Amino acid sequence: MSVNISVDELKTALKFMVLSREMDQKAMNLLRQGKTFFHIAAAGHEAIQTAVGMNLNPKKDWLFPYYRDLALAFTVGVTPKDFLLQSFAKAEDPASGGKQLPGHFGSPNLRMPTQSSNTGTQFLQAVGTALASVRLGEDSITYVSSGEGATSEGEFHEAINWASRQKLPVLFVIQNNKYAISVPISQQTGGVGGSIAEMMAGYENLLRMKIDGTDFEESYTQVVKAVKYIKTGNGPVLIEAEVVRLQSHSSSDDQKKYRDKKEIENDLLNCPIHKLSKKLINDGIITVDDYEKLKKEVQIEVQKAADDAFRANDPKIDLADKNIFDESGLKENLIYEASQPSGANIVMVDAINHALHEEMAFNDKMFIFGEDIADGKGGVFTATKGLSTKFGCERVFN
Repeated sequence: MSVNISVDELKTALKFMVLSREMDQKAMNLLRQGKTFFHIAAAGHEAIQTAVGMNLNPKKDWLFPYYRDLALAFTVGVTPKDFLLQSFAKAEDPASGGKQLPGHFGSPNLRMPTQSSNTGTQFLQAVGTALASVRLGEDSITYVSSGEGATSEGEFHEAINWASRQKLPVLFVIQNNKYAISVPISQQTGGVGGSIAEMMAGYENLLRMKIDGTDFEESYTQVVKAVKYIKTGNGPVLIEAEVVRLQSHSSSDDQKKYRDKKEIENDLLNCPIHKLSKKLINDGIITVDDYEKLKKEVQIEVQKAADDAFRANDPKIDLADKNIFDESGLKENLIYEASQPSGANIVMVDAINHALHEEMAFNDKMFIFGEDIADGKGGVFTATKGLSTKFGCERVFN
């Protein structure tokens, strides 16, 4: 399958990659000035992130990015001001109203649920979302990413297992920079040669790719193939993108304490922005002056975003519980709140079974799944007895 990348797409990719890198630099400068408190950089990961972002549709696809996905976030529609509102912990922060750490992307408009700081939790959330999207008849892909370190979490393997078994439309992108903070991949991964893709070899229906994530054209080409594979109903795809980490793990880390100087210097030679800009200049697509102009324009854009975000309102103390407790009035509208107890006394497990039957009949979006819950077992303690028979194995399954 040949993939043509237009000149405009190459220029667009370079702009988003430069924007991400400039934001990394601005965020670190703001931290040194005492205006922000934390940053975690995308530097070295920009090519694969931008390639993915350019091939997803935030109006219908679901996005579960991880904390280093800055270039992807910009590519799908997060603005520099949005990002900095979170960095400054401002009330207008669209991801969390200033509650989350920087890099915890979230946007209802972009179908991007805000994330947890616990690495790896996003995998099962993504698979659940993909399962729901299939059951609801959505033509969507669910994107989920992490570094290679999070693939040592149990949730990753659970997610791969179920997505593969159900042939769910999930795009797993593992951005392998070979360091989980200070732990090298050789000390925490059982894959052949430290490869995440090789480690996943036993899963049926899972298409595995191992690519150079610092090469934008290769990344774009393989992402196009992955999206096509998923959309034709073949199952999930796992892309292991080999990238470089050009900054320390975060602003709280100093990689010089545990990485060899020569290794860091070699990583700089694989800078994805340098590789793409050099190619575009050599191919006559842009000139050196064009590139310098682009960088200057991006610097101005980021500086304006920083100024605007810094002047935004701080959160008010009386709104500290906003978006934490339910504000929908759902509790007051629950049927059982207004019902009167009636009928014969029954044991607790039967009461649970009756309640599940009632709710399954009332709410057609409700699913129940777990170990031993389908008939004929109907649950180890029979709490789910009869549910799969009555409502079908599409809604109640082991």
